[in-house]
Amino acid sequence: MSLDHFVSYLSLEKNYSQHTVKAYQTDIGEFSEFCQGAYGIVEINNVAYGIIRSWIISMSEKDIGNRSINRKIASLKAYYKFLQKIGVLESSPLVKHRALKTPKKIEIPFSEQEMEMVLSNIEYPVGFEGIRDKLLIHILYATGMRRAELVNLKVSDVDFYQNNIKVLGKRNKERIVPMLMETKAYFQDYLMERNKLETIKDKEFLFLSKAGNKIYETLVYRIINKYFRKVSSKTKKSPHVLRHTFATHLLNKGADLNAVKELLGHSSLASTQVYTHNSIAELKKVHQLSHPRAKKR
Repeated sequence: MSLDHFVSYLSLEKNYSQHTVKAYQTDIGEFSEFCQGAYGIVEINNVAYGIIRSWIISMSEKDIGNRSINRKIASLKAYYKFLQKIGVLESSPLVKHRALKTPKKIEIPFSEQEMEMVLSNIEYPVGFEGIRDKLLIHILYATGMRRAELVNLKVSDVDFYQNNIKVLGKRNKERIVPMLMETKAYFQDYLMERNKLETIKDKEFLFLSKAGNKIYETLVYRIINKYFRKVSSKTKKSPHVLRHTFATHLLNKGADLNAVKELLGHSSLASTQVYTHNSIAELKKVHQLSHPRAKKR
């Protein structure tokens, strides 16, 4: 019953998305299955840390990466913290646990030249899908929004008078993102084509398939891959790389880190700072080219 309460707590009090809540359930369910299979333990509310450590070792032996293991343990940690909150546990078995070391994950953003080629130099299919795809790429680059945020955009979220877009982020937190004039023009072209669709089933949602249904996250990934494959040799071509590109290009042009944080919808500055490594490289380049002593050398 505690797990049901925990799920309700995540959904109603923490305002986590359905996808996030499902991930927590899956992680805790996997641990429960491990306890039952390896130790015959049905109730996981008060297990010893040694059993959790055995689970970590078993996952590692299955070649599950440290990053994934850390995420699963974080789910379990949140569950035990909740049990403390409601008085079921006095202390968490994970109180002294330290996360496994993981290599720093550095995303390589698209260059300004690659972005220019995708948005201005390549051919898009004539008609609805081509116009939709171009707007989709443009809006991800122009706003830095997440893939899930784009998928869930509604027609009513776009304000053509104020030139901004209302974005519903993680934990149902709303933010307002400015809209470029170029984005506005793309929107108007798209809406004209959208209105010509024979059937529209999901009328409230902005981005639709040709059949009139709300688009889904896998389709967004495919669209990004399809067009960036034509201009970029980078291994990873995903919506998240476009978000990373948005942040990096702004910082390279001198944007304030706090302003970028607000645009991205981050709750802490630490989350935004992962995007600064490229702008630091850019600053080093400028420093070498501009400083009098550097020139003398």
